[in-house]
Amino acid sequence: MADDPEIIPEYEPNWAYSMMDSSRVSTFVISIMLIVYGSFRSLNLEQQNKEAAAEKEKDNNYSGPNPNTENDNVQTIDTCQAMFLPIGASISLLIMFLFFDSLQMVFAVCTAILATVAFAFLLLPMCQYLVRPCSSGQKISFGWCGRFTAAEIIAFCMSLCIVCIWVLTGHWLLMDALGMGLCVSFIALVRLPSLKVSTLLLVGLLLYDVFWVFFSSYIFSANVMVKVATRPAENPVGVLAKKLHFTGLVRDAPKLSLPGKLVFPSMQNAGHFSMLGLGDIVMPGLLLCFVLRFDAYKRMQLNLAESGLAPPTYHHKISYFHCSLLGYFLGLLTATVSSEVFRAAQPALLYLVPFTLLPLLTMAYLKGDLRRMWHEPFLVLPTPKYQDV
Repeated sequence: MADDPEIIPEYEPNWAYSMMDSSRVSTFVISIMLIVYGSFRSLNLEQQNKEAAAEKEKDNNYSGPNPNTENDNVQTIDTCQAMFLPIGASISLLIMFLFFDSLQMVFAVCTAILATVAFAFLLLPMCQYLVRPCSSGQKISFGWCGRFTAAEIIAFCMSLCIVCIWVLTGHWLLMDALGMGLCVSFIALVRLPSLKVSTLLLVGLLLYDVFWVFFSSYIFSANVMVKVATRPAENPVGVLAKKLHFTGLVRDAPKLSLPGKLVFPSMQNAGHFSMLGLGDIVMPGLLLCFVLRFDAYKRMQLNLAESGLAPPTYHHKISYFHCSLLGYFLGLLTATVSSEVFRAAQPALLYLVPFTLLPLLTMAYLKGDLRRMWHEPFLVLPTPKYQDV
């Protein structure tokens, strides 16, 4: 995820002109759209979970503390996980670099399974909209596999078809579609609980990105990050056909570029492309998802507050989400310019983390929310049941 460099530069005589290349524009538009959609999808899931918990409490006539409204599918990263995630990512990257030839079939199969589930999650809202007129929403039992709605079954079947076509063709557009599903799923289903955890995670991944892009070549005589990101894997269909002696199918099966990045070919220059690692979308996206949830929480608190409050100042009117999203755009722009100026792959998190995190910390300090966001941003104080008269 976070183990891909941001951009493979296009060697143009005029870097300012190449900034307007279709591949560059696609990089900016798609990455921002994925972050915005994934963040709002997460916010919507949280609201649905709260409504479902409230309905369950009402139906059961439950009295007492509110039940846990977190969905079982949602994973919250704690402080320990945030500190050790860059170390785990480094170990995984090193294993892929040293043992890729031996484990490439494992990587390809595991990636195909994850991509199938993630792309089904991406397709689910569309399928729910399509089947709503003719479906009651009842779940169908599949034994030990679980119970699923008709929309979930259709989304999974469509996703499985897309993955099969990608395996057979290796087309870059299908690889990008699967990568988009992974981005949205990760942003929507993984949450950062506080600004403290967010800072620990992003700073650790910044150091990870910088080391493996800039300094790994001094130790391993190769840029480990670029090597892993651009290395194709053997096609599982081709390997199976070779064992079964289907020589024609072996010859036709293409090698697979694993969907750990988004690739955008240039329409102006054939053979040139831009590449953006999924981690350069997902990790800042988790931060933006966090601040979007905090913005929604603040709005709810303001709606519940008593009237007669002083009108908000100008910097109080600016949401944390818009501030961080603008910072992400400027960070990606700076990374793109750097890749053109230095004619080398750049660790995008070196630019994205400061441009998203520093303005957020500054704005939180100016608004007086820094202490709360750092420790317990969503702590709800219990309302006293009885009041003295």
